[in-house]
Amino acid sequence: MNTRTVRRAQAGTTEAPWVRYTLIMLALGFMLLFLVLPLAAVFAEALRKGFGAYLEGLREPDAWSAIRLTVITALIAVPLNLVFGVAAAWCIAKYEFKGKAFLTTLVDLPFSVSPVVAGLIYVLMFGAQGWFGPWLQAHDIKIIFAVPGIVLATVFVTFPFIARELIPLMQSQGNDEEQAAIVLGATGWQTFWHVTLPNIKWGLLYGVILCNARAMGEFGAVSVVSGHIRGQTNTIPLHVEILYNEYQSVAAFAAASLLALLALVTLVIKSIAEWRNEQAEKAAIDLPPERPAPPAPGR
Repeated sequence: MNTRTVRRAQAGTTEAPWVRYTLIMLALGFMLLFLVLPLAAVFAEALRKGFGAYLEGLREPDAWSAIRLTVITALIAVPLNLVFGVAAAWCIAKYEFKGKAFLTTLVDLPFSVSPVVAGLIYVLMFGAQGWFGPWLQAHDIKIIFAVPGIVLATVFVTFPFIARELIPLMQSQGNDEEQAAIVLGATGWQTFWHVTLPNIKWGLLYGVILCNARAMGEFGAVSVVSGHIRGQTNTIPLHVEILYNEYQSVAAFAAASLLALLALVTLVIKSIAEWRNEQAEKAAIDLPPERPAPPAPGR
């Protein structure tokens, strides 16, 4: 075996160096073309007329209303999905029961259903001509073309994110530590708080980050149920669409830059969470096994 073959084997590949470099350049070029340049274009267009025009686009009452509604929607949807995601992951990963595969399929349902279809489903249920529409009108309850409809649509399209991050993680960890804690007398809450949660905290953080990013950037389902009422039911993505259609490009890209900043912050926190999770896994693997206690004297 020659020296070149040995080096390739040590590198974990048998391809020639030019093949690896070509693949790396293709990956970097793809990221530059479809990720870096679009983000740079958003900020360049937002600042095209100066920082003053950029701030003016964000100071408009409609822009503030869109920002406020987006934050409110995320503050409601993410905690709800956090509770559901942890409960669903715990149930699927820790227990065996009939219908488990069906429950897992339901968790993945929003991934396969178009957000526009999800919005239409809520209109069919809660719209003026929907199943519950007459009853809602009789009691003066507004869901469609109001904040509750936006929240419901956002919860639907985002609830798989946390559960899908936790299910494989909790399945890989098994039940040994939880069972040991219960045998030692810990309650269910103590077991979750002191055993399960420390083991899943980075995966949970990762899922919450993705859920929040999708909740604040959702367009399709929210567009159907919002009614596009300026200053009332427009989130940031809907506000960007309206401004762009009205040829207010600087104001539109100024609002879009907030979502771009959210994407960048999400990537940074995601990378930190993945790195910390990898470090925790390595520390657990490298931890030396505990030595048995020495026998008592005289025995």
